[in-house]
Amino acid sequence: MSARILVVEDEEKLARLLADYLVAAGYVADCLGDGREVVPWVKAHVPDLIVLDLMLPGRDGLDLCREIRGFSSVPIIMATARAEEIDRLLGLELGADDYICKPYSPREVVARVKAVLRRLQPAPEGGPAARDGVVLDEAGFRVRAAAGEVELTAVEFHLFATLYREPGRIFSRGQLMDRIYADQRIVSDRTIDSHIKKLRKKLAEISPEVELIHSVYGAGYRYEPA
Repeated sequence: MSARILVVEDEEKLARLLADYLVAAGYVADCLGDGREVVPWVKAHVPDLIVLDLMLPGRDGLDLCREIRGFSSVPIIMATARAEEIDRLLGLELGADDYICKPYSPREVVARVKAVLRRLQPAPEGGPAARDGVVLDEAGFRVRAAAGEVELTAVEFHLFATLYREPGRIFSRGQLMDRIYADQRIVSDRTIDSHIKKLRKKLAEISPEVELIHSVYGAGYRYEPA
């Protein structure tokens, strides 16, 4: 079944052109141009990925991303012409999964869509991995522990999975950025710190008595459920 992509873009010609490229790549594409329509549409149709413009009539893209994150972990690629917003988009405030700078080519957006969806594919063995009472569900992007389960965003999941798969190993911020952002984009250390902060908050809901991610002063972070 083809993945369904929602394009939120108020420039009608650009939105239609991007939708055509997505359809040619094998996806189902829908377009919205008014920010006020986005949240009800997402709740009703549950897309597989959203390409969300930052500047929209009706509602700002930042506000929309924040609200969507409150009820869904659907991957979000933010489109922005503001280079100074990139760190905020990727995690300092909102936790978008990727960004693309305008003006962009439709081919570049399709490539980003493919890359994000590819990261979401479950591991070949399919089943969840378990260690020390913590279960990593790669198919559902969830983590389970004694007190329940929590759903993570794509970036949070890949960050946690990197640490989880090598318990005790200290990963520097640079190494974590390389693992999460394979295209070697330039983001600040604060972006990783922000993701870790949000991740810890979610993990505390299911493991309130045991801290799973530890800070190592001057070095980075490690997973160690002890």
